[in-house]
Amino acid sequence: MKGLIIQHWQVIRLTFQRLMHTPIASLLNILVIGIALSLPMGGYVLLKNLQSVAGQVAGPPQISVFLALDTSQAEIDRISKQLKEHAAVDRIEFVPRDLALKQLQQSTGLEDVVGGLARNPLPDAFIVYPVAMDVQKLELLRDDLKSWPHFEHVQLDSSWARKLESILRFGRLAVGILAAMLSFALIAITFNTIRLQILTRREEIEVSKLIGATNGFIRRPFLYYGFLQGLLGGIAAWLIIALSLALLNYSLVGLAQLYGSSFSLSHLSFGDSLTLLVFSAYLGWLGAWLSVSQHLWQIEPR
Repeated sequence: MKGLIIQHWQVIRLTFQRLMHTPIASLLNILVIGIALSLPMGGYVLLKNLQSVAGQVAGPPQISVFLALDTSQAEIDRISKQLKEHAAVDRIEFVPRDLALKQLQQSTGLEDVVGGLARNPLPDAFIVYPVAMDVQKLELLRDDLKSWPHFEHVQLDSSWARKLESILRFGRLAVGILAAMLSFALIAITFNTIRLQILTRREEIEVSKLIGATNGFIRRPFLYYGFLQGLLGGIAAWLIIALSLALLNYSLVGLAQLYGSSFSLSHLSFGDSLTLLVFSAYLGWLGAWLSVSQHLWQIEPR
């Protein structure tokens, strides 16, 4: 086991040396991979920030529940308790009918007309703040509340949520298509790089096979090369995204102050960063594996 670990470590060290042996070509390949990966990941970050900004501008989603006029105080207390215990409800606000009438007077300016009413025509109401932001889950909660007794009318303003969901769905599709296309391009870059290395080291590979080296032993340094090149490309992409967000946040400071806000673009989370590095390393390994699988068998000792 120890000998196997030493062999792998020696291969990794040799791979780094080969990367450093052609620094300009290696740096250019890593930058190409980093720029290509930063485009879809940058779009993903912007979509996440767009969703956050839209939620702040539009406010949290809410469902207005209007009670029947004959609902007693005991029934109101019971309904309030049930709403607070509902798994899909984050919090609630109770709006008594008298307060609703005062708010109507202040918002419409019709104090004389409203004051001349024989009785308050407005019902008691609850404002329900759901846990989920998803349109389908909001509508499911609305339909569930409609079946409750003493609920005269349940209203959900989901038009803004539908528009936001449509924009985000389109953005995710565009980012996904871009990521797929660039992933194939990165595999092709690694494939061609490894192919050139195999052709350059053809005589060395032939000698290795003559002295009994297995295909797995010969394949190993090429796979490590593709893996490390992809990993370094992922690190480059992470740095490009971080630098771009820092520059954008610097420009956003003045704009946010004009609107009395402290908004800033958030960076990739730890989980997203780890996914980026793992995915980039895998693309490099896959490109190397495909290239070695196609070209290594063609080289046999003469």
